[in-house]
Amino acid sequence: MKSKSIELLNKAIADELSAVHQYMYFHFHCDDQGYELLSNLFKRTAIEEMLHVEKLADRILFLKGEVEMKAADDVKKIHEVKKMLELAVAMETGSARDYNMWANECSANADSVSKKLFELLVEDEERHFDQFDKEMENLEKFGDNYLALQSMERSKSMATGRPTE
Repeated sequence: MKSKSIELLNKAIADELSAVHQYMYFHFHCDDQGYELLSNLFKRTAIEEMLHVEKLADRILFLKGEVEMKAADDVKKIHEVKKMLELAVAMETGSARDYNMWANECSANADSVSKKLFELLVEDEERHFDQFDKEMENLEKFGDNYLALQSMERSKSMATGRPTE
C-alpha cells in the first residue's frame, strides 16, 4: 500500500531534517571553538543527511505523495563536544533502527523500491554512527588534549596563512 510507504518516507524526511539542523548547529559551534576536524565531520554528515532528504522526497513524489518538510525535533542547544557526540550517536542509532523497521514494513506492503531505499539509508546511518563513535572513543582516550590538538592545529594553519576547510 503506497500510502503507508509515503507516511514512512515522510517520517524519515522529518528525521533527516532534524539531523541536518542539529549537525549544522554542532558544526557552527565546533568551528567557533576551533575544533576543525569535528566541525567538518558534522558539516559533511549534515550534507549527507540533506542528500537523504532529496532521495526520500524523490520517492514520495514518484508515489504521487506530498512531501512534508517538517523537522521531527527542535535543535538541542548543546555546546559541550562530548554531549554533541553522545546525541549524534543516539540519533544515528535511532535512525538505523527505525529505517530497518520501515524497510520491513515497505516489504510487507509490496514496495521493494522504498524497502531498498531504507536499507541504503541504514548503511549510511551506521557509517555515521561509526564515525561519531570513534570520535567519542578518541575523546575518552585522550580527553581534552584531543580537542586542544585540533584547536592548536587550526591556529597553526591560520598563523602560517594556510587555508582551513
